[in-house]
Amino acid sequence: MRSPKIVTLVLLAGLVAMTSLVAAQDRKPTSKPAVLSEHPYPLAICPVSDQKLGGMGDPVIHQHEGREIRFCCKGCLPKFTKDPAKYLKKVDELIVKQQAKHYPTKKCVVSDELLIREGGKPVDLVYQNRLVRLCCKSCKKDFTKSPRKFLKKLDKAVIAHHKDHYPLKECVVSGQKLGSMGKPLDVVLANRLVRLCCGGCKKALLSEPAKYLAKLNHQHKEGHGDPKSEPNKKGHDHDKNDS
Repeated sequence: MRSPKIVTLVLLAGLVAMTSLVAAQDRKPTSKPAVLSEHPYPLAICPVSDQKLGGMGDPVIHQHEGREIRFCCKGCLPKFTKDPAKYLKKVDELIVKQQAKHYPTKKCVVSDELLIREGGKPVDLVYQNRLVRLCCKSCKKDFTKSPRKFLKKLDKAVIAHHKDHYPLKECVVSGQKLGSMGKPLDVVLANRLVRLCCGGCKKALLSEPAKYLAKLNHQHKEGHGDPKSEPNKKGHDHDKNDS
């Protein structure tokens, strides 16, 4: 017959094992994250397979050291975790290419000095799926000490740079006319300004960032709202208190 002490130890071991299992399940990748990232994965392709996201069902969303990465399927995740540096380098290069063309300022967000001095090149840093261009390596160190402070400064530059020539009069998510539900909500996504009719549309924007960035890119190419597409006549039932 087992002593009470042994029984207690067995029960404690079982409790620890169950807690570890629950924690491991919480870390599993998902297609619907409990908390949406303010800086979601902005690319339309899987960094491992190069397949278009959504072509094999809902993308698999994974958090790597606080950074969101999306994959076309569960099979690509083990390849990524085996050599994350390899695939993050690829993602960073694609993000620089995607966001450099729309970068809103010619000045360093840290020093306020010109990015390109004496024929040099800016120092490109990808932080939380955002391109941040700096004038020198010293500013890179300063940025990493207070990233939120400088990202807020970059957000203001994005809004100021893009607001006057924003190509849409309708919300890119719902199709509702901007201003019809109060003051439009300005969201910065991948260093782009996205104007929404209300806070309720922000969740959809962050859930499918590549989809709405592609739609915004199309309107920029047209130079105005796409005359071939009609706004969503049904709109939505967002409550005015949505935020």
